[in-house]
Amino acid sequence: MRLSILPYVLPAVLILFCAGPARAVESLPTDGVAIAAAAASPRHGALYRVSHEGRTGYLYGTIHVGQGDDTLMAPEAARALADASSVVVELDIRSNDAFQTALGKHGMYGDGDSIVHHVSPATLRQLVQALARAGIPLRDVERYKPWLIGNLLQGLELDRNGYRRSGAAEYVLLAAAKRQDKTVRELESADYQLAMFDALDAAQQEQYLRENLADLEDGNALKRSRDLIEAWRAADSPRIDAALHAFTAGSSVNATFMQTTLLGKRNPEMASAIERILQQDQVAFVGVGLLHLAGENGLPQLLKQRGYTIEQLY
Repeated sequence: MRLSILPYVLPAVLILFCAGPARAVESLPTDGVAIAAAAASPRHGALYRVSHEGRTGYLYGTIHVGQGDDTLMAPEAARALADASSVVVELDIRSNDAFQTALGKHGMYGDGDSIVHHVSPATLRQLVQALARAGIPLRDVERYKPWLIGNLLQGLELDRNGYRRSGAAEYVLLAAAKRQDKTVRELESADYQLAMFDALDAAQQEQYLRENLADLEDGNALKRSRDLIEAWRAADSPRIDAALHAFTAGSSVNATFMQTTLLGKRNPEMASAIERILQQDQVAFVGVGLLHLAGENGLPQLLKQRGYTIEQLY
């Protein structure tokens, strides 16, 4: 059985990098409606203006799920998007072919193999119980690697609580790019994103899964994600920083992986990619997950260290 898992295969905090159906873009309102409504819309996330040697760009912090009118942009962000010559996203979510290929390569065991051969009996018992609570038979996911199942279950928990992938800000950005004939650029590839998880060794993947199962059972996973989403909704910088700390503090596999790889490795590489885009595009509007903008090693600080003038608009 092939589950519809694409919105859920990466961690809840980064919700999510992954590809989604193109029809979700087509269902959004027109740019005119969205921007007109922005006049009454609250500020979400964070927005920075980046400038250097006559070139201008914007960094816009997103959360890759939404509820209600979360996709409506505040006036400052809507104007910046309208003025941009290009829209830059982590991954173009309008097509899932490359993502499916990467998923098979990095997230699944080969034919005839199963997760039951790769985790301890104790972990397997915990997993079967968690899958039962989610209404998923083990046979439907047994070829999935531990990291993939852990992220799948956390994503499904968000979905059950009303946080929908179809409400992601990326859909608004990509819809605007299509209608206004803007260039779309990607900072990463699906293969790159999923290879990060596959780089965890077998013991780390099992522990990653165990930690995710524990966080689901005691409610910590949902609480941390809700705290981040609410901080994004309020554009509350102190709460955003607190959410970053909650996800990266401690010595767990999840926290270490978040700190050293999902943010620590990727942020400098994203900064280099953004630099290259700013050098060739007249005005680039860059939408990335909110936590990539937070903290001393966030993209604004990294670009500032490289000589860019950074202005936080909100």
